[in-house]
Amino acid sequence: MPDLLPRYACERIRLALTDTPVVLVNGPRQCGKTTLVRSFASGSRPYFTLDDETVLAAAQSDPVAFLRGLDGAVIDEVQRSPALLRTLKLTVDQDRRPGRFLLTGSANLLTLPQVADSLAGRMEVVPLLPLSGAEVMGQRPAFLRLAFDGRLPAAASGWQAQALVDAVLTGGYPEMRSRTQPERRRAWARDYVNGIVQRDIRDLADVGRLDQVPRLLRALAAHAGQLTNFSQLGGQLGLDDKTCRRYAGLLEQVFLVRRLEPWHRSDLKRLVKTPKLHFVDSGLLAALQGVTHERLAQDRTRFGALLETFVFAELLKQAGWETDPPRPSFFRTRDGDEVDVVLERDDGSMVAVEVKAAATVTAADFKGLQMLAQAAGDALALGVVLYDGDKALPFGDRLWAAPMGALFAADTGRPA
Repeated sequence: MPDLLPRYACERIRLALTDTPVVLVNGPRQCGKTTLVRSFASGSRPYFTLDDETVLAAAQSDPVAFLRGLDGAVIDEVQRSPALLRTLKLTVDQDRRPGRFLLTGSANLLTLPQVADSLAGRMEVVPLLPLSGAEVMGQRPAFLRLAFDGRLPAAASGWQAQALVDAVLTGGYPEMRSRTQPERRRAWARDYVNGIVQRDIRDLADVGRLDQVPRLLRALAAHAGQLTNFSQLGGQLGLDDKTCRRYAGLLEQVFLVRRLEPWHRSDLKRLVKTPKLHFVDSGLLAALQGVTHERLAQDRTRFGALLETFVFAELLKQAGWETDPPRPSFFRTRDGDEVDVVLERDDGSMVAVEVKAAATVTAADFKGLQMLAQAAGDALALGVVLYDGDKALPFGDRLWAAPMGALFAADTGRPA
């Protein structure tokens, strides 16, 4: 399904093309990268895709000749030819004019040492994930801007009860959104994962047991949002700890999952150091888990992890639109007190978000936020428990319970 909805990454791309030689739009396959960059293609900015085997063969055979004479070109799926990326460095060093190349990649190119080194200082990376709830609404949210100012935005309507469940189970991939039947979404997800394993992961690395990668992804889906024990996961699949970590790293490299590191400070000893692995799309996670509306009606406990994934992904997307993108992490003590997502700017200011899949909130739900507030002090601008209710309520200094729709608010907010 063509993705005709507004993509808020456009602003960052346009700005980067005015002062940076190479701009890379980086994100998972089928999230809308090609549709987005083709909107920049014209007679003066030709379009090439390395998914075309003939174009790929030309780029691999003689990357210097392929790039010769190209100016302002759009090159799609550039991760398929690392040699072309190395040649880009030489081309750009000879002519540092801004906007010379607009690239897309379906693998995190910055994790490839030869690419990161060759294009350092020459390329700006603009992340693009599947559609956000804000983009679906066509209303750019002010949640992060207001939260870092210590203000809680009034909640946008339409993000409660069944509508929230629908959004979480559908996710943001345009193809998933075009399929109304859960079994059809699961069929797409199955083919999508198999395609990435057989093409992108095979291109990225020599994987001895490629058949185990989809099995690992399903095992990760069953433990989504939890502390990651690679020894235990590997044991379930007959993989050693080192191989399990390597395969999980490849899944992260192709943007199916995202490692979330714990927040820490050097003077705090009672914090966990084990990361989590989150999925970048709740719809894909639901399909891999086989969760449907009917199954949620029988067992609502499954919804918590999916909702946390949905909120985490939404915060990642909104952070990616910022000129000063905050870094995500999570907070957890060794006693198990936790905050799902902590966003921290370079100046040390923080916003913390706890997710609760319920229509009520109690003081106990703020224990993790209170401990984080004690540890962070004045650096914590706002702590929020997002829940499936309709009222914003204060629970202490800089601590609020807020409806899920606060994530998508575009109004001026209120003092917190």
